[in-house]
Amino acid sequence: MPSSFTSRLKLERQASGENSGTWGNLVNYVLNRVDASVSGFQAVNVAGSANVTLTSNNSTSNTDDSTTDDQVHNATLEFTGALGAAIHVFTDAVEQNYTVFNNTTGSYNLTFANTGHAANGVVLKQGAKTLVYTDGSSVTDVMADLGDVTVTSVTSSGNVAATNVVATAAVSGTSFTGTANVSGTNINATANTMSIAGSAPNVAATTANADLLLSTNGVAGRVTFNGGGKIQQIAEKATVSATAATGTVNFDVTTQAVLYYTTNASGNWTLNIRGDGSNALNAIMDTGESITIVHLVTNGGSAYYNSAVQVDGSGVTPEWQGGSAPSAGNTSSVDVYTYTVFKTGDAAFTVFAAQTQFA
Repeated sequence: MPSSFTSRLKLERQASGENSGTWGNLVNYVLNRVDASVSGFQAVNVAGSANVTLTSNNSTSNTDDSTTDDQVHNATLEFTGALGAAIHVFTDAVEQNYTVFNNTTGSYNLTFANTGHAANGVVLKQGAKTLVYTDGSSVTDVMADLGDVTVTSVTSSGNVAATNVVATAAVSGTSFTGTANVSGTNINATANTMSIAGSAPNVAATTANADLLLSTNGVAGRVTFNGGGKIQQIAEKATVSATAATGTVNFDVTTQAVLYYTTNASGNWTLNIRGDGSNALNAIMDTGESITIVHLVTNGGSAYYNSAVQVDGSGVTPEWQGGSAPSAGNTSSVDVYTYTVFKTGDAAFTVFAAQTQFA
């Protein structure tokens, strides 16, 4: 009976009495194949735009037991070269597992698949190393589910992951609690955002002069201090605009706290206080909350003034400092209007206002 070969590693099974005087070389070649399949490394140049089928042969050499082995039967494969198009790299259609490294260049996909099963391959992320296995017809990336980490709770009495929880993708969960560092590119929580124990816990940006931005669905978020607060310094967002006050002036509280018009007013104006063009103030404030804004208006030779106030487009009658609304502005001055808006119920607001002349 002639020799036969195993289906996966193609190891030669010699028949009794065969290969007299040469069986030693054949056995050594089989051992080389096993050695490569367990610990072998092969760099494969796949440059260009054509699909590549990895070399595969039977473990037979009746003259030289050191013959260079094929590409398929190595434990680790590194793909190199500049891609000119999206390509497939095909391995044998048998069960196998690999460590693979897509070390190619060029902005094209490299799909690793079994021969005859191109549609069931996996795209290997360029520059990344991963583990894959195949059942002979479908290739699975073992590491594919590790990009995003989703948890219900992260609790640590020390550091998590040695020194930090560090994410390059998204980390989301219900609650994050740590007595050391919790850091990441994107940390999202559906309940408690973050609870950090310790005598002086920090929530800090690691980049110099970076802003810590809190936002909810595109609307500026707010920081709530339960108990006392200590602030080292605070800067209010101000908008300076070469605009002349007249008509209806929309004051977007999500954009600024102070709005300064530097061009002489051209008429009396109505101030409409809102969240922004897409969000009502009513939607971003809770009942029992207040917000204070400032509008600076430049006047020339005509003493124009704020003649009406609206919140979300609906008129309100402010309570003016001194007991009466202004009936004029101040010529050759900057008039500073301060408005404190209290939300007393759903779409119900009380506004306290004051006008001050600066010249």
